Amino acid sequence: MAGLIDGLSWLALLGGVFFVIVGGVGLLRLPDFYTRLHAAGITDTMGAGLILLGLMLQGGWTLVSAKLLLILLFLWFTSPTATHALVKAALSDPQNPRPLLHEDAPPSKS
Repeated sequence: MAGLIDGLSWLALLGGVFFVIVGGVGLLRLPDFYTRLHAAGITDTMGAGLILLGLMLQGGWTLVSAKLLLILLFLWFTSPTATHALVKAALSDPQNPRPLLHEDAPPSKS
């Protein structure tokens, strides 16, 4: 049973590291502010969530796991809320460019 918990823990930790790396690459490579916020949200919610889940599995049923669960719940509530607030503030600023999704497509050459 301990081997199964260790395997699930490592799977969650590696999945969390994957999402953090993909989110970091997204922050560098995505074209505008709005899509970069999506990458940051993925990093916070999925990456940190899976890493904390893996750490909770490693810690067992202890006070440390309870604290990690509270941190996870805090992240799940605050990260989407902060991302939403940033997008609303950016959309209300008249000098900030509109999202790329709202622009007209360039004319095709065919």
